[in-house]
Amino acid sequence: MKRFLIYGCIIMFLAWGTGFVFFAHFINSYEIDKTTKTDAIIVLTGGKNRISEGIRLLNDNLADKLFISGVPSDISIKQIEKQAQVKADDENKIILGHKATNTWENAKETEEWIRKNNIKSIRLVTSSYHIPRSLQELIVYVTQDNNLEIILNPIYSPNVNLQWWRSWRTLGLLICEYNKFLIVYVCRHLHIH
Repeated sequence: MKRFLIYGCIIMFLAWGTGFVFFAHFINSYEIDKTTKTDAIIVLTGGKNRISEGIRLLNDNLADKLFISGVPSDISIKQIEKQAQVKADDENKIILGHKATNTWENAKETEEWIRKNNIKSIRLVTSSYHIPRSLQELIVYVTQDNNLEIILNPIYSPNVNLQWWRSWRTLGLLICEYNKFLIVYVCRHLHIH
């Protein structure tokens, strides 16, 4: 019995490790579409350069609206522009979501806004390592009717080493994000939320 338990643990660790290597490769291999226009740009706050990229994409006319999910209630568009070090050509096109404090709440807040505004296509702006989990959360709420087109716009943070095996900081970040992704993925497929 003890031997089967050891073998089981080894198999689970190998499966986890193989999945992690695939995950680490996958998040660094997105093809970025910088030309297709969508109904809206969605930015999920929490990572470096996400908001500045969203505003730049809006200024490039890749959408008519920019929805930023997870903004603290006491933060204004002017403060966001100052912090992001980029000015929007038209601030009236920026909508701030103040309800979300985590990825699950980002997805819920985004879904409510998308449905209210009859959005059919979005450009999702978030950190590259955050995309798999964000998509799993969004799938639960947003794509149930399979009518929403999502264009991925990953942000590659300068603090995340592409050679993740050479940086303990990056390795720790990716392991944490991979484990969160696995939890969301399993919960989604077991219909737990």
